[in-house]
Amino acid sequence: MEKSKLNKLSPGLRRLIVPDDTAAAGTLSAGVKDSPMPVSKFAERTLLHCNGGSTMRAAVWLKNHLENGGKLVVTLAGALSSFQIGVMLAELIRKDKVHLISATAANHEESYYRYVAHSHYANIPRYTELTPEQEAELRDAGLRRITDTFLPEDESVRIMEPHLLKMWKDAQDKKEAYFPHEYFRRLFADKLIGPDPKANPDDCWTYAAFEKNIPIVTPGFEDSTMGNIFAGYTYAGPHKKEGDVCLDGDVMKSGLEYFHLMYDWYMKESKDSPIAFLQLGGGIAADFPICVVPSLRHDLKPGGKIRDWAGFIEIGSSPMSYGSYSGAGGKEKITWDKLSTESYYQVIQSDVTVAFPWIAAVLLGL
Repeated sequence: MEKSKLNKLSPGLRRLIVPDDTAAAGTLSAGVKDSPMPVSKFAERTLLHCNGGSTMRAAVWLKNHLENGGKLVVTLAGALSSFQIGVMLAELIRKDKVHLISATAANHEESYYRYVAHSHYANIPRYTELTPEQEAELRDAGLRRITDTFLPEDESVRIMEPHLLKMWKDAQDKKEAYFPHEYFRRLFADKLIGPDPKANPDDCWTYAAFEKNIPIVTPGFEDSTMGNIFAGYTYAGPHKKEGDVCLDGDVMKSGLEYFHLMYDWYMKESKDSPIAFLQLGGGIAADFPICVVPSLRHDLKPGGKIRDWAGFIEIGSSPMSYGSYSGAGGKEKITWDKLSTESYYQVIQSDVTVAFPWIAAVLLGL
């Protein structure tokens, strides 16, 4: 663009414009083939505009952030673990690119279910064509559909339930309490479960997090299959059958205690490192941890400067309408003191399963 045209614009508008006057040399195929990072090179040459461009810019910013000593929180919404997000996320964890994960309790448990029952899963790509009667067939066969994927309940949930129930009973006898993810981690630590013969353990992000001992937060534990099961065991009302197990709900640490964990983690980790936020989908998995900064400032008030989130990147398909949190843009978060005017932010209006692999590839130097 000619400078004479740029000079006609206000300074604020000029700052938003990036020159687009240099094309890469050579053919796409040759450039990718000759690159030591072919996937990243392909992304650089092709993800140029709209959501593709937003994805590439976010990936490059995150890569620089991590290379300069920054840390990263990743949040998981929806059913990303059932959709095998672990193929990428586990590798990022192993490569020290991720430092805390906030996941819906369903996402967290589904990583374990994939680990123990991978060969019992199946896909149905034309799921939109199913009739209600066919959905009922799936229900009666114990196949719980999640978009295009079946979760095999008998081979996953029900084989882990007895192990967790024993842990809950033991905790009650000892008057102890643990976080939901801590009970699950003991399934790995005590070798109570093993990988499905056709599963790749390296694709399990919860196992990678266990090996690295990185913190996990699972807000809203009750909103998950195992959370529902736990609620049933702790219920003591009139509909409880005589002789059924009745647990004390206090054996499970609460969301409040998870938030306390976030207070301590953020204050410690942000002393020497800026922390970025990568939100995969929307909902409580994201809104819960991002609130730690404004809560420290306005509620806890520990004194001293509370470091801003260094950057916020969201991949999601929710429209920005009707007060939807999942569709709220980065600018709105400034008004809640979740981000500052200096924080990097990028909202990518896309499916996580499409955009996140590109980001992961760039961060991994592929």
